[in-house]
Amino acid sequence: MLLLRCPLLLLLLPLSSRPQKLPTRDEELFQMQIRDKAFFHDSSVIPDGAEISSYLFRDTPKRYFFVVEEDNTPLAVTVTPCDAPLEWKLSVQELPEEASGEGSGEPEPLEQQKQQITNEEGTELFSYKGNDVEYFVSSSSPSGLYQLDLLSTEKDTHFKVYATTTPESDQPYPELPYDPRIDVTSLGRTTVTLAWKPSPTASLLKQPIQYCIVINKEHNFKSLCAVEAKLSSDDAFMMAPKPGLDFSPFDFAHFGFPSDNNSGKERGFLKSSSKFVRQASAKPRVDLHKVCIGNKNIFTVSDLKPDTQYYFDMFAVNTNTNMSTAYVGTFARTKEEAKQKTVELKDGKVTDVFIKRKGAKFLRFAPVSSHQKVTFSVHSCLDDVQIQVRRDGKLLLSQNVEGVRQFQLRGKAKAKYLIRLKGSKKGASVLKILATTRPNKQSFPSLPEDTRIKAFDKLRTCSSVTVAWLGTQERNKFCIYKREVDDNYNEEQKKREQNQCLGPDTRKKSEKVLCKYFHSQNIQKAVTTETIRGLQPGKSYLLDVYVIGHGGHSVKYQSKLVKTRKFC
Repeated sequence: MLLLRCPLLLLLLPLSSRPQKLPTRDEELFQMQIRDKAFFHDSSVIPDGAEISSYLFRDTPKRYFFVVEEDNTPLAVTVTPCDAPLEWKLSVQELPEEASGEGSGEPEPLEQQKQQITNEEGTELFSYKGNDVEYFVSSSSPSGLYQLDLLSTEKDTHFKVYATTTPESDQPYPELPYDPRIDVTSLGRTTVTLAWKPSPTASLLKQPIQYCIVINKEHNFKSLCAVEAKLSSDDAFMMAPKPGLDFSPFDFAHFGFPSDNNSGKERGFLKSSSKFVRQASAKPRVDLHKVCIGNKNIFTVSDLKPDTQYYFDMFAVNTNTNMSTAYVGTFARTKEEAKQKTVELKDGKVTDVFIKRKGAKFLRFAPVSSHQKVTFSVHSCLDDVQIQVRRDGKLLLSQNVEGVRQFQLRGKAKAKYLIRLKGSKKGASVLKILATTRPNKQSFPSLPEDTRIKAFDKLRTCSSVTVAWLGTQERNKFCIYKREVDDNYNEEQKKREQNQCLGPDTRKKSEKVLCKYFHSQNIQKAVTTETIRGLQPGKSYLLDVYVIGHGGHSVKYQSKLVKTRKFC
């Protein structure tokens, strides 16, 4: 038995009475007939044991041929629709009589031989209509000329065909396990964990298999070919494979040569590949993602949207043949976002808020009396946070807050305010917030723009250091604390201790240096200095300054690391 690996031209030559032997191709005659596109437009030869990729125009049938020369020959044919349903039919008819060319030694004219073969309908063996990957398998097929007819009535589409007479030994498609389903083993708001049984092709036959997962929101896919078609921005074209390997040379009318009714739209002939073309400007659709993960059989899909249904497909791909088999797809809906509890703010009372990394909190402020203005004071203890304020649904404020900030908004009778606080991307956020309709009710102390502590190097001694910091026009209480640290104390350790909301009440009494009141009506002169004595020679100290407001709430300046002189 033989599936022809040469053009239909050779198939149509007269058959001699001795065993079949493929003749050498007449290159000049072959090239002349390639130019006769009307003859070869609908015909091609299926090679034995190789997958071909081709294209169908809507309502334009296409026919493939192959020959089985011996009875009782195993046969397997696989047709893979890519992006549209196909109608296909496999039929067989007797081979042409061998005596037609005897005596003269001259072959019959090509048109006459074509009529001799193709005018007969043959016996239908199998037919199918749909978009599933469908197979015809027979352990004992009769000899004859086999015809595969394909038609797409929905739209222009591409497809794949594979035929072999040695299905037991070829096995180019990965085999599915006895249970080919994908299991959802874990479900979260933004993650889904999938597991599946390995392909026997990998576990038993030890062939190189990788698994590719496809995620989308629309439907399951029945083939990797369909996925690639969906991902491609050009819905119609694929690269032309190399003639003689996985492609019939008679398909030039479809690959690179303008057809009679499309002469103004030439499509350049492309180099060999069975994969689809992706134009440089092509962008994958945002709702379809494909990821290949090697030979693992468990995978967690992340960055999904809460309360959203997703479809998951798994394909086992033989990396030697680049041919794939689909597992039974599944779908799952991610969990709903946890409903945010809205915290009620009381007029003039400070509320502590903790926000997870990248998280958000919602607060509500509903003044009981009419008001002309409302003031929101926010103290971000660590990294900056984002605050949004809406009044009766209308956005009034959207700002990032670092340190202490105060916002004053115009009031409205019976208004209700919704505050949204969004945390930092770096880590968890801690803050204090106060809302009030009484403008004189200020719990947080005012701060200068620069909250650094400056140390004077020239005034350092073996037992003291002199520092300075800025104040404001508002009279506040300042307390300074010291703590001895190791010489290897670094900026990273200092950064972890920068929670500005931790007040003096968290410090040891032995660390306290002094407290004093300070302010200046002239903001340019609002500077105070202090000399800290009683220190040890050559030692490092961490200095902290706290400013305490009228309501008792404190804010810490940026910590300062200093070191006394070792020798004096």
